[in-house]
Amino acid sequence: MTQITLHNTRTRRKDPFAPIDPKNVRMYVCGPTVYDRAHLGNARPVVVFDVLYRLLRHVYGADHVTYVRNFTDVDDKINARARDIQAQDGGDLNAIIRTLTDETIGWYHADMDALGALRPNVEPRATEFIVQMVAMIEGLIAKGHAYAAEGHVLFDVRSYPEYGRLSGRSVDDMIAGARVEVAPYKRDPMDFVLWKPSAADEPGWDSPWGRGRPGWHIECSAMADELLWKRPLSEGNLSVSARERPHEFDIHGGGIDLQFPHHENEIAQSCCAHPDAGFANFWLHNEMVQVEGKKMSKSLGNFFTVRDLLEQGWPGEVIRFVMLSTHYRKPMDWTEEKARQAQRTLQKWRSLVEGVKPGTTLAIEAAPIFDDLNTPDAIQRLRSVARAIELGKNNPEGTITKENFLATARLLGLLEDGVENWKVPSFDFSSLVDLVSEEREKAMQIKDFSQVDLLKQSLINAGVEVRMSKAGVELVPGPDFDPSKLEGFE
Repeated sequence: MTQITLHNTRTRRKDPFAPIDPKNVRMYVCGPTVYDRAHLGNARPVVVFDVLYRLLRHVYGADHVTYVRNFTDVDDKINARARDIQAQDGGDLNAIIRTLTDETIGWYHADMDALGALRPNVEPRATEFIVQMVAMIEGLIAKGHAYAAEGHVLFDVRSYPEYGRLSGRSVDDMIAGARVEVAPYKRDPMDFVLWKPSAADEPGWDSPWGRGRPGWHIECSAMADELLWKRPLSEGNLSVSARERPHEFDIHGGGIDLQFPHHENEIAQSCCAHPDAGFANFWLHNEMVQVEGKKMSKSLGNFFTVRDLLEQGWPGEVIRFVMLSTHYRKPMDWTEEKARQAQRTLQKWRSLVEGVKPGTTLAIEAAPIFDDLNTPDAIQRLRSVARAIELGKNNPEGTITKENFLATARLLGLLEDGVENWKVPSFDFSSLVDLVSEEREKAMQIKDFSQVDLLKQSLINAGVEVRMSKAGVELVPGPDFDPSKLEGFE
């Protein structure tokens, strides 16, 4: 078995990876806050940790890896977006929030599927684990690591001497260099919220401290502990050696922007809740995304969602290839030239392996992936293999074959089946827009939207995103648009 090495943010070096339990390798990655489309920066950790997930499944077996990535569906940003919708259209705030989060999760799945990312084993919503969060907070208060004040519960940062170890800064340095919320009920400026009160119309749950909702950081700690330790334990999915390592799992990942304060706070509250545990053994962080050499920003006009790029005609596999062409611990720069080069390369590779079934042996070119997910080197080596195959060359070991080339590419999530049809079919949507617009006007007059709903559902089933606003109707074909599925437009 080839040794996997990973750069551990906590130790600041590349360490050999050895799972706590080879029969159940466990990984948690922070997922999105679901109120808007995923942008390129949101997508990068999805692609990075998808490669790691594929590698772990290859080494330990698909049935022996548990990958959890959460959805944060209770958050002040969600509440703010829902209030904007409420101000425009009216309605109950909690119902709007549920519709908003459901819709955003659907968008997220569609966009990440387009990038070729495998779905994690478990995708919990934070609101499904409030009981566990309240229990963890109660335990922190009982141990003297948290305190209640004016309907809030706050974590006492000074009670955890190891605070700052992940980011390599002292608490005093962090106070001097960070923007922290100033509140009269805080004992220390760095103390962070575990529980906060909710307004009467906001999402809220009963608790010992009054009706409220959890802070962001406690959500991941509680879900990781429940899904990667307690539930596997109750289901008998952990070995004896793993049972002797309570409240610990193998890998925790996310973007570098989460290192502080989110991951730092997760460690503090988790290790204080379970003093004999180390929480996650490995911490992995991917760097940020730039566009054409500049920081991605709406003010600069270079802010792109994944859906924006897909609608511009860039295949999801091309977006993935560009991302993997830069090491995950370096800033990734999206440029159209890189995308064009990636598309040309993938078209050549697909022609090369047309009709080929992946082999059972990886080419030696897969080796860089085992070395801290060095995908750029792996891609460069695959280029060399592709050229050798085109020239009819081979080597004594016979590893330069189309079958092994394809197996290695698929370890990167490339050249998968079902993504050959990159281009969205050419189709005249103007008549459909006119029909939906006419039916919508009729519906508003007679107060009956049943026909509009039928047409909308037909479009969605055919792979079309339907956008309706005061400005009118807009139809946006997705990468899987199939006009043969349109019904009711005769």
